[in-house]
Amino acid sequence: MGELVYLLCAVASAFCAILLGKSYRGNPTRLLMWSTLCFVGLTVNNILLFVDLVLVPDIDLSLFRAVIALVSVLLLLIGLLWEDA
Repeated sequence: MGELVYLLCAVASAFCAILLGKSYRGNPTRLLMWSTLCFVGLTVNNILLFVDLVLVPDIDLSLFRAVIALVSVLLLLIGLLWEDA
């Protein structure tokens, strides 16, 4: 059951990234760009979570997942701070 949840989280974040990317193409604002990049990173993070816990449980990918999640959230933070300026 957990495997399905991991995949659904990856699909949901990928869907958000696609929708944000389409919106950015129609109305290119900086916040949409940073949000799109954040959700692309979160999608990669969710895919790595599935790979880490389901496909190759012997290999620990938690450090890579944490770094990607941190970079993704920092991208969104940069976008939010830059938009306020």
